[in-house]
Amino acid sequence: MPLKNHVREARQAAQLTQEALAMKVGVTRQSIIAIEQGKYGPSVKLALELAAALGVRVEDLFELEARPERGTR
Repeated sequence: MPLKNHVREARQAAQLTQEALAMKVGVTRQSIIAIEQGKYGPSVKLALELAAALGVRVEDLFELEARPERGTR
């Protein structure tokens, strides 16, 4: 299932730049950009580090996008 995220909103609410957040969690700014754009789904470890750095729960940052249900047989 596709992963939806709210990293940009949480980062902006925490008044952090992409560079500052990247430094806090030990990744590049390009990684933060890719995560915010939904081009990269972070590992569980990185998701936990992002949540801690932003002062939110992982569930507040990431959610699975629902797929349309298929008909039953």
